[in-house]
Amino acid sequence: MLIEREEPLDRLTDLARRAAEGHGGTVVLGGEAGIGKTALLQELTQRLGPGHRVLWGGSEALFTPRALGPLQDMAHALGPRMAALLDQAAAPERLFPALLNTLQELPETIVLVFEDVHWADNATLDLVKYLGRRMPVLRALLVLSYRSDEVGPDHPLRQVLGDLPATAVRIAIQPLSPEAVAALARQAGRPAAELHRITAGNPFFVTELLASQDAAPGSVPASIRDAVWSRLSRLTPEEREALETISIAPGSVEPWLARALLGGRADAAVDRCIARGMLVRDGQGAIGFRHELARLATLDQLTPAVQQSLHARVETAMAEAPVRQAIALLPRQVHHAAAAGDGERVLALAPQAAAQASRLGAHHQAAAHLATALRYVDQAPKAVAAQLHEDWANEAGLALRIDDTVIEARQHAIALWRELGRMDKVGLNLRALARLLWSRGEVRQAGDCVDEAIRELERLPAGPELAMACSVRSQLHMQQSHVDEAVDWGRRAMALADRLGDVETRVHALNNVATALLFVDRPGGLEMMEESLALALQHGFREHAARAYMNLAEYAVTFKDFALAERVLAEGIAYQTRHDLDSWTHYQVGWQARLRLEQGRFREAESIAGGVVGLDLLAPTIRLPALIVLGRVRLRLGEPDAVGLLQQALRHALETGDLHLIAPVRFALVEAAWLAGEPAAAHEPLAAVAAMDLDSFDPWALGELAVWWRRCGMTAPPPAVAAARAPVPRAAELAGDPAAAAAEWTRLGLPYEAALAQTQVRGGEAGPSLARAVAMLEEIEARPAALLARRVAQRLGLADQLPRARRGPYAAARRHPLGLTRRELQVLRLLAQGMGNQDIARRLVRSPRTVEHHVSAVLGKLNASSRMDVVLRLHSEPWLLSAGEN
Repeated sequence: MLIEREEPLDRLTDLARRAAEGHGGTVVLGGEAGIGKTALLQELTQRLGPGHRVLWGGSEALFTPRALGPLQDMAHALGPRMAALLDQAAAPERLFPALLNTLQELPETIVLVFEDVHWADNATLDLVKYLGRRMPVLRALLVLSYRSDEVGPDHPLRQVLGDLPATAVRIAIQPLSPEAVAALARQAGRPAAELHRITAGNPFFVTELLASQDAAPGSVPASIRDAVWSRLSRLTPEEREALETISIAPGSVEPWLARALLGGRADAAVDRCIARGMLVRDGQGAIGFRHELARLATLDQLTPAVQQSLHARVETAMAEAPVRQAIALLPRQVHHAAAAGDGERVLALAPQAAAQASRLGAHHQAAAHLATALRYVDQAPKAVAAQLHEDWANEAGLALRIDDTVIEARQHAIALWRELGRMDKVGLNLRALARLLWSRGEVRQAGDCVDEAIRELERLPAGPELAMACSVRSQLHMQQSHVDEAVDWGRRAMALADRLGDVETRVHALNNVATALLFVDRPGGLEMMEESLALALQHGFREHAARAYMNLAEYAVTFKDFALAERVLAEGIAYQTRHDLDSWTHYQVGWQARLRLEQGRFREAESIAGGVVGLDLLAPTIRLPALIVLGRVRLRLGEPDAVGLLQQALRHALETGDLHLIAPVRFALVEAAWLAGEPAAAHEPLAAVAAMDLDSFDPWALGELAVWWRRCGMTAPPPAVAAARAPVPRAAELAGDPAAAAAEWTRLGLPYEAALAQTQVRGGEAGPSLARAVAMLEEIEARPAALLARRVAQRLGLADQLPRARRGPYAAARRHPLGLTRRELQVLRLLAQGMGNQDIARRLVRSPRTVEHHVSAVLGKLNASSRMDVVLRLHSEPWLLSAGEN
């Protein structure tokens, strides 16, 4: 019987019933060890009716957690398709959607219980994130339990919990009150004095202390360990041996394993321990301690030598298991072999376990298994040692920060392979090292590495390693704006890839060459980028597809092809959201904000950029495009924090060393000085831009430099390349025809730039031009620029030709960033709450047919194919629910 648990139990029951109505969700159940999370969930299982089906899975305190441990536990209950995919160690992009389809197809309402997720592997955490975002539209409930006292601010689970939708329900299980503890003591016929103070109301502690049967009135054992040991001392030798043997295995022990360890007496001894309340048996027959603290207390009384011997026995028994169980047992075998100090077995098993974890997307766990093997690397042959260093560098580079240890592991692998004469391996690792160095901003060293990789690989028969090395060389040239070199190396990579049938390298190289050509406005780039994207989508290369969407969107926005930008951004954001490519999504949404800024839709740009900047735990480089837009749009709106935001953006941009990020921030600071009537303050940032490698600038950036140079009255002539390559509207202003520049800006769809060009008109047309500029600027709420235009008119004696100055706050209606009407925004908010068409129709007092039209319009404008896509999009861009309000 549970005490003081009715409130959380009622809440869980209600959520399960809502799930049965199609409004699924996620519950996070937290509390300290022993607080009664499992007991509460077991009671929930008993309370739910026959229309619900509860599936259990958990994570254990292994040295390296099992990849997808909870899903492995419930695989067979989810059907043969899921069990087969897990046996094959199918990649997450196959496994996760298959699970989603299974949940949608099962006739019952499914309650998935993932216990002890504080011990979960990273693939399980990825699954939690994947499911958590999709649960609101499923007839299912996901319940996550974890120990709150083991999850600090830097724990991986903390970020996952923060990433769950706002609809996720968090339930904290509280300790028992003094009255509840006293009631339990009375039921046990024991005194309650001091019991609550010593146990702090923890149900497990209370239960163990009451079960210790210490007869001294008013006294209790000094610790829970003493309480557990007190119970052990009263057991028979067979029962004690069973408990001690089972305590060596975190989690639970299968019946066959218990028999292998305990012999013929296993069943009887285990049954007696279950009867005494020390052990429990789950629905699959596996045996485990009722509570992990009891297992640890039992284990702690064993000497290190005995523990080591038991670990060896467990690993030996697992090694003799049927082949069909071998894959699932690998992580546990590594754990027991390492605890037994058996280096030979660790070297044999850990690489296999790492490969399995890597296929499942659990790169942290793969790296941990390999790190376990590296503890015994001195016992390994040189080739095995080289492969261990190489594989660990691969997995750690995917899972961890790229630090000196990853670089050193790659260098160690190179040295070992070189000693063995394996120059193919030397070339492969040099290429990989080049990409690591580039990611850390060490561009010159990266170039040296890839050049050496190509030299080594050219001595061997041509293979995919050489093709990708050439493509990486092309990529490095492209990122440094060495266009001809990028094109030459990319074409070489493509020719070799085509000969080898290496589609991925062709996709990569096409992107490099296309980007290089696009940003210097050479022909052929757009067609190559579209081919790269199409191949990436066709072959499921998600990261390559995301990269193609990103580079194409940047090009379209930079070169003012807004129709292309709208299409690519909509498709790209929808694709990246659908596949949980969060970093790519947030980076690309930053460029969507840049598009709205260019279009003069300032409030929309502010809303979108502010949403990205406000997200926690984003890397500065991912946040940077949005931060630049936020600073610039708030500058144009006349907000006081604008320059501070731009200074913050400049610090982050300088850290990247990327000229294409640094220059826009400096241009924004130039604009700030000019709008403030202090053009001299713009000279320093202009000089800093002029000192950059201008050959790497696109024509639009060069034109911006030349125009600001003139507007701010720089005494020295502008860099010749800036004026020579300026695009049409910039060239027109530089040639002394700002009216033509304004007309071209208007044709392209940039009202703010058109208005600024109008402010430069002089002579007989100055008055009408300034009047048009003021009207345009006030229409888009560009207060500082409108004020500057009025000052110019005042100085020229033309103030009487301007429209009357607005008084009070601007009241321009904000359009929704995606063009949703007010009614469509209402429908979107109701969809976000999990409502179906009938519910929405009742809420809005509209006919189902009308609501169906609204829902269809919302799906179209969000580029979503289903309600689930809408839920995912709103998770990545929650500001879409509030944007567009006055």
